[in-house]
Amino acid sequence: MTTIKSFAAWLRRSGTLSLVLMLTALMGFRSAVADWHDVPSGSMIPTLLVGDRIVVDKLAYDVKLPFTGVVLATRGQPARGDIITCKSPADGRRLVKRIVGVPGDLISLRDNRLTVNGAAVDYAPADEAAWRRLVGADAAGWEFLIEGLPGHPHVVALAGGGRRPDLREFRVPAGQYFLMGDNRDQSADSRWFGFVERKAIAGHVIGLAGSLDTQQHFRPRWGRFVRGVV
Repeated sequence: MTTIKSFAAWLRRSGTLSLVLMLTALMGFRSAVADWHDVPSGSMIPTLLVGDRIVVDKLAYDVKLPFTGVVLATRGQPARGDIITCKSPADGRRLVKRIVGVPGDLISLRDNRLTVNGAAVDYAPADEAAWRRLVGADAAGWEFLIEGLPGHPHVVALAGGGRRPDLREFRVPAGQYFLMGDNRDQSADSRWFGFVERKAIAGHVIGLAGSLDTQQHFRPRWGRFVRGVV
């Protein structure tokens, strides 16, 4: 008992206890309330760039017990157009993708053009020069379009020469979601690994904390600090 008391006194004096409590609280916050991650790939270009640090609202859909994933309460359902983080059904890795189809939706894809519930999604020209400047030299020759996804228009990139499978019309099953990357020709998404279960969705990407250009010696992209995403 004396040894335990001496050890506890040492923890208090050294500040180790305070550090442990602080780290535990931080990890609990990141587990259940909000988190932040680097964007490791270009599958969500032009919305998200390699080197962006995204902010994820983990209370957007569910209230979970920290460190367990146990759902204590449901606050809402993921919506078409939301950018979410989830575990890949293929290998369990963390993914960042956009929800294109929610449960019950009828979806088809032809020549990189979506049809949702029988209505062809509108596509309009985007400011390609501006988007190419943002993305960098890799975007030379890419096409940028404003995709009028119902309720959530956003810009997509068509890089060409990549993955361009057409999809015959299908219905998204109950409790499942169909995800795609905004970089349509360079994204491994639900076209390859299939639907994603509701319980696999971790949170809603609500913005950027900051961004570093990995191709320019990690130079800050000041225009991408503390801003929202669509």
